[in-house]
Amino acid sequence: MASSDPEKLIAKADKLTKLSLTRWSADWKSATLLYEQAGNLFRLAKKYEKAKVAFEKASQGQEMLSSPWDAAKHMESAAALAKELGNWNEVADFYRKASELYKECGRSQPASDALAKGARVLEETAPDEAIGLYTDACAILEEDGKEQMAFDLYRAATSVYIKLEKYGDAATFLLRWGLAADQCNATHSQCKAYLSAIIVYLYANDFKSAEKCYNDCCQIDAFLSSDQSRCASKLFSAYTDGDVEEIERVAQSSTIKNLDHVIIRLARKLPTGDVSGLKTDTTKEEGEALDEDDLT
Repeated sequence: MASSDPEKLIAKADKLTKLSLTRWSADWKSATLLYEQAGNLFRLAKKYEKAKVAFEKASQGQEMLSSPWDAAKHMESAAALAKELGNWNEVADFYRKASELYKECGRSQPASDALAKGARVLEETAPDEAIGLYTDACAILEEDGKEQMAFDLYRAATSVYIKLEKYGDAATFLLRWGLAADQCNATHSQCKAYLSAIIVYLYANDFKSAEKCYNDCCQIDAFLSSDQSRCASKLFSAYTDGDVEEIERVAQSSTIKNLDHVIIRLARKLPTGDVSGLKTDTTKEEGEALDEDDLT
């Protein structure tokens, strides 16, 4: 009868994997089964540290048995236990390891999902690490031509960047989302991502980057003829006119209300800086362009 004492199961399994004078080859098949049983029993008993170690060993066992899928599953179990213990570095490491194992099976979706799980756990405690995981999760799907499956990940990463007040990075990530949407003909999502990037730059009071972003996006026909482009154009007109009321009115438009909540919140706070200076700048530029003394 199988022992229900997880400590004994671990000891027995460890013995099966250690080579000695009497044991010339490791019995990973039997050992892995024992590690799995011990992991489940420790987890039930809420002995999370011991359960985590057991699942790490079970994962290693499945790798030795050339079963990366099962190894990945056990690594995810170890990651979930590391979360319970608040071992944030291990959470990231284990989910990355699980992702690698899923990739070995040629399974991009679970490989990306594993990284996304880690990212969600780490958003509050290690936001920079979370962004790294989200970014890698997106890359796995992009490489496999599954950009459409990554939309929630772009959204999540953008949200973390905005929380960290890294507005330039948030805008860059939104433009990456726009490019991915273009790859899978999701025109509506593409145009929303571009308008969102423009709003992020305006919120960061970086009018020049917002304008450059708008001009670059207008090179793309799909955006040029979209509601999102018209909305951005109205925003720029209001900014260059120094018209605060009009900026606030456009920020309440239905086109902006259809963007993600995190972007809507930024838009509602526009303008964040003094826009009267823009009016003087543009009239000065126009004045320079029309020099009345130059009669040539």
